[in-house]
Amino acid sequence: MIPLFKPNMPQDLTELNKILYSGKLAYSFWGIRFEKVLSEFIGNTKVCTINSYSNAISVALTTLELKPGDEIIASPMSCLASNQPLLSHNLKVVWADIDPMTGTLDPDSVIKSITPKTKAILHNHFAGNVGYVNEIQKISNDYGIYVIDDAIEAFGSKYKSQFIGSTGSDITIFSFQTVRLPNSIEGGGLSFKDDNFFQNSLIVRDLGIDRKKFRTESGEINKDYDVTFKGYAALMNEINSYIGYKQMDNLAELIQIQKTNGKQWDEWVCAHLKNSVPVKGVNESSSNYWVYGLLSDQKDNLIVEMKKRGFIVSGLHFPNHFYSVFGSQTILSGVEDFYKRYIALPSGWWVKQEQIKSLEW
Repeated sequence: MIPLFKPNMPQDLTELNKILYSGKLAYSFWGIRFEKVLSEFIGNTKVCTINSYSNAISVALTTLELKPGDEIIASPMSCLASNQPLLSHNLKVVWADIDPMTGTLDPDSVIKSITPKTKAILHNHFAGNVGYVNEIQKISNDYGIYVIDDAIEAFGSKYKSQFIGSTGSDITIFSFQTVRLPNSIEGGGLSFKDDNFFQNSLIVRDLGIDRKKFRTESGEINKDYDVTFKGYAALMNEINSYIGYKQMDNLAELIQIQKTNGKQWDEWVCAHLKNSVPVKGVNESSSNYWVYGLLSDQKDNLIVEMKKRGFIVSGLHFPNHFYSVFGSQTILSGVEDFYKRYIALPSGWWVKQEQIKSLEW
């Protein structure tokens, strides 16, 4: 069976054993190097790594000083990992509808969801498909609210030739969990537009401590230093940092394979599935093809038939607004239409073009 997800792991991890017995396992040399190559890749110098995606969300929310009771607009058609942490911060999640052709936030619905308590928009780029970046940014400017790009599945996706993470949102959140590219086995990352937020995040992720001032020259804790930031033990360790760093060696090549697979699926769908439509991001965007998305009026049957032919496929995410933990349900026609028809097909770096071409139907 050809899997929908598969963790990538570099062949050359020669430094791993040395790190394990170095006595230096906390964030240091490899953490700094991983952040450097991430910055170079996406074209933004204000990037930091975090030890988990969930903690990355927490650091972002704390850096923006969002408080209990504040409202954040989000898409229910995203990973539960994106929305659950919002509740942990006692924020009120306000669901906006999505464009049923892209799976991403509908700007008109976002506007209708804004209240005086709205502080941020969590803009999910569904399965690597880029959403309405300019339109959401205009809403942010018009109403004075933050935009947090949720790039849990979108590292390497582009909007107008710029990588997500450098398109102007206040913060972009990345996941480096096992089935992402890159993966550090466990981890996340943040990129920022504003340097003050970036500098503050470095303190927030490290227990609210500014390490340059925390200790005296003799190494003792500085009794005159005051901790004024809320913070987390969220630094990425050297093992995860090293693995993440090594993932970057051939990341561009792996993403290009996925894009080529996406084009191959386009041709196959056009030739064999007349009642189905490929899911694409907005105009002038480029997906990383974490998966290949399809909208079909025969979703259930297509899932069964694809599995019979050796391809693991899935409806991917369940609409989060159906979970009681988020409170009463909201009727969102775009979400319902999209979920009823959406199927994810494998297009990752492990899929061979010939496997798609030779798929009999």
